[in-house]
Amino acid sequence: MERLQKILAQAGVASRRKCEEMIQAGLVEVNGEKVTELGAKADPAADVITVNGKRIRGEKKLYLMLNKPKGVITSATDPQGRKVVTDFLPGIKERVYPVGRLDYDTEGLLLLTNDGEFANLLTHPSHHVPKTYLATVRGVPHGTSLEKLQKGIKLEDGMTAPAEVEYHDIDTEKNQATISITIYEGRNRQVRRMFDAIHHPVIRLKRVRFGELPLSPLPRGKYRHLNEEEIKELRDIAMKSHNIHK
Repeated sequence: MERLQKILAQAGVASRRKCEEMIQAGLVEVNGEKVTELGAKADPAADVITVNGKRIRGEKKLYLMLNKPKGVITSATDPQGRKVVTDFLPGIKERVYPVGRLDYDTEGLLLLTNDGEFANLLTHPSHHVPKTYLATVRGVPHGTSLEKLQKGIKLEDGMTAPAEVEYHDIDTEKNQATISITIYEGRNRQVRRMFDAIHHPVIRLKRVRFGELPLSPLPRGKYRHLNEEEIKELRDIAMKSHNIHK
């Protein structure tokens, strides 16, 4: 359920303020009933909403996965004119927003949607949806260092939750290692700060999985629509983890 003026504005009827004036003027009906209260809510997918007798069409819900390149802002717009993730969505006319964030130097799996309930479900701190990254770090961490990450490590904003960590690749010539790490939180630059804490700074960071949804084989800079099964699976994982951690 959403506020009526928001639904009207998203459907392109007018600005939100103008839509509020229309509601107060008695021009809007929901399921045949005139609505004049600004606090009124409706379900654009289920309710019949009319303005001056003409039915509005609810905004089509979109669920996208983008393989975000490095050096791109996780935002719909940027006042400094830098590349943003929506620049990589040709043909998408609806307004969509990132689900969570990947920082400027991080690449990989990013979800975008115009479904606010879906985005909140996946990013709410109480839902603990797993996210898996490949972190290429300077040096080769000892197993004891990785155990610290597995158990939880102290950062300036508190202890991290336990993580799943394992070696993915070791390059002795370059003196670096690629570590697979799965976290269940969404703190700012969390993976980078975790590896900084064990004195193995991140050289390259790529998110390769969100819940059970893998990035591969989507090419860098490309996007695709999620199918119904994938959307349901993400919802189920979020709700299941929420119930487990209650």
